[in-house]
Amino acid sequence: MKTDNTRVYKMAFSGVYPHYIAKAEKKGRTKAEVDAIIFWLTGYDSNKLREIINNKIDFETFFAEAELNPNVSKITGTICGYRVEDIEDPLMQKIRYLDKLIDELAKGKTLEKILRQ
Repeated sequence: MKTDNTRVYKMAFSGVYPHYIAKAEKKGRTKAEVDAIIFWLTGYDSNKLREIINNKIDFETFFAEAELNPNVSKITGTICGYRVEDIEDPLMQKIRYLDKLIDELAKGKTLEKILRQ
């Protein structure tokens, strides 16, 4: 099944970021933990993240400029009904990796487990 994900790719990361934080905080987790996940996945730091948010960078650019963690292949399981390891579109897979990690945080997993350490 091939779907057109252009709309998702063009969404500003800054538009979704507050939802990641809200999802985590609703379950007693913190913005710092959300940021730690983003930093681990992308190789970004707080300055780069702030720049991405301020410049309303889209998901396509967000992941194009990221240096993905070498352990991303250890991220498995389902998100939104899809197995992340089976998603064929490379950009959508990266977006779902991030969704999956935030989901694990909200479900109470320890940061060590989420960051595949």
